[in-house]
Amino acid sequence: MKGNFIDNLPKVYGIYTGGFIGFIILMSIGEQMGMTSKAIGICFVAFTVFIYAIIGWLSRTAQADAYYVAGRQVPTVFNGMATAADWMSGASFVAMAGGIYFKGYGYMALLVGWTGGYVLVATLLAPYLRKFGCYTVPDFIGTRYGGNLTRFLAVVVLTVASFTYVTAQINATGTIASVALDIPFQYAVYVGLVSILLCSMLGGMRGVTWTQVAQYIVLIIAYLLPVFWISNKMGAGFFPHFMLADEVARIGELEQQFGFVKNSAADLATVPKGLAGITKAHSAVNATPWAFISLALAMMMGTASLPHVMMRYFTTPSVKAARKSVGWSLFFIFLLYSSAPMLATLSKLSLIDPNLATGIIGKSIAEVQAIDWYQNWNQANLMFVSDFNGNGTLELNEFFMGGKAVVLATPEIAGLPYVISGLVAAGGMAAAMSTADGLILAIANAISHDVYYKIIDPKAETAKRLVVARVLLVVIGFAGATIAAMEIQGILGSVIWAFDFAMSGLFFPLVLGVWWKRANKEGAIAGMALGLASGMGYLIWVRNGGSGFLGITQLTFGIFGSAVSLVSMVIVSLITSEPSASVQKMVDEVRVPSGKTIIGKS
Repeated sequence: MKGNFIDNLPKVYGIYTGGFIGFIILMSIGEQMGMTSKAIGICFVAFTVFIYAIIGWLSRTAQADAYYVAGRQVPTVFNGMATAADWMSGASFVAMAGGIYFKGYGYMALLVGWTGGYVLVATLLAPYLRKFGCYTVPDFIGTRYGGNLTRFLAVVVLTVASFTYVTAQINATGTIASVALDIPFQYAVYVGLVSILLCSMLGGMRGVTWTQVAQYIVLIIAYLLPVFWISNKMGAGFFPHFMLADEVARIGELEQQFGFVKNSAADLATVPKGLAGITKAHSAVNATPWAFISLALAMMMGTASLPHVMMRYFTTPSVKAARKSVGWSLFFIFLLYSSAPMLATLSKLSLIDPNLATGIIGKSIAEVQAIDWYQNWNQANLMFVSDFNGNGTLELNEFFMGGKAVVLATPEIAGLPYVISGLVAAGGMAAAMSTADGLILAIANAISHDVYYKIIDPKAETAKRLVVARVLLVVIGFAGATIAAMEIQGILGSVIWAFDFAMSGLFFPLVLGVWWKRANKEGAIAGMALGLASGMGYLIWVRNGGSGFLGITQLTFGIFGSAVSLVSMVIVSLITSEPSASVQKMVDEVRVPSGKTIIGKS
């Protein structure tokens, strides 16, 4: 191809997309010729991971600018795709539809918050942080407020939030790898880790960026194709989103039609950990309007605080491009998020509608236990049935499923060719890997750049800095995989906690750093330290049985932490000396969303 790589991006990824579709067709032919489901699953996961590894190898670099911010050359559309992949975590792809499936409309607060957060990113932060010209979020905090302590505290908050998040992504890769490769979950998480490191180890942000574009193409095809196919097969229309209300009403009618089995404590004791029954949609999340609003608010503020999201806008060529990139990010995220409620609805209808060949409620327990897809997912400890009332017939609340299985198992449940299940597994891997890449890179870059280079050894050569960053990638990834193997918290819960940690310590120091010239070093230190500590303390208190304050739960503890951060930051800033005239002038320049960067290279 003529011209440089950036100019040829549309052609490069057009060929890549065509090749991937060709691979799907090839696998379909293989299935028709008798290729086993296990072989198909292995091929999908292995082929896509191999492609990502090649991209990571081709993107290798020894330049700091390329490693930390992809040379600030990423065009807006492609940065939007990379950001969407970075954002479309295992929680979005694998767990969110499961949350909506079991908990109902209350979990739509996640969709509102996660998409609404990008409005805050676009209006309050992204263009201005790009204008600042730093490599990392702690770099902005340290330069704006001054002092090594502010920089270090920003790294601490970043590490706590991002590490919590990355364990969830490695959990998701482990779940998919364990099913696709038929290996125990405890080993599969390390298979997922190796796949993740292959993308980010050599190329840093440049490698991660071009890999994430490729991963977005895989994950969006893998998510949307089953939705449209199942909907058309069930008679809900080729474009089912407009029929969502009718299908939800149909579920309500079926739940009224079928009786619920009252599960005793002894019954539930036999159900594997982490599985839930089909019940009427209800949860603490949607118990009150405030519960819904508070969760959405926490996710919005958390979105605008997550360092791996902010880092993506450091890679654009200009301030104007950063703002446009946010718009493209929202568009690419919307494509998946608008489909998650529909997928959850179609999945439940596939199981409980007696008019569909796939419906299982009302069939004999023995008949259900003999179904191939049930046996596969039962072996993976993600499905379970039991005849609690002894009548030999499967009724509501006698079928249990893990939230992670809603997306991964629905193609099989709906009777689609197994090649679609392999595609979904590859999509889930892409979603989890892309986010894990960004998170591990955010932590490693912050520690190597802001702690090692800026604090410990300011004279370190570029080669030495990159070696430190790569070693940190391995160490952080291994630690994340080890924690994920323990299954301390579910995927969705861990992700929500990460948002709360981030907003507790970083939201107001970032926003006030741009919009309030009077904010100073002492205020930022108080805001980050007290915000994170109070948020973490509130979470521990509620988890140990403490009564919530003003309806703030363990899912929204960041509201408490960020409120403490705001109050302490304002008070401390006002009772201490104001920033220097040069700093205040710098803040004025940052607010102009155009022009050259303020400090240039870090």
